[in-house]
Amino acid sequence: MVGKFERNKDTVQEMTESAAMHVGRIAVIIATAVRDVTREIGDLVTDGIEMREASRRAQRDNRSFEVIDGEFEQVAEK
Repeated sequence: MVGKFERNKDTVQEMTESAAMHVGRIAVIIATAVRDVTREIGDLVTDGIEMREASRRAQRDNRSFEVIDGEFEQVAEK
């Protein structure tokens, strides 16, 4: 027959193991969420940088065209 002390020890041990397992799972969930959020923020910033660079290239590209006989021809800059 198991004594009261040993039963209490077993109960505390099981509770501690269970708590550690759940805390570990929660930590993995949080770490994964932080990683995913960080990745999305990085992608958003990258998209913003690419849009800004495309806008700058479009501003520098100030060629003008005029229609001659239904076709586009580049006009020399004035």
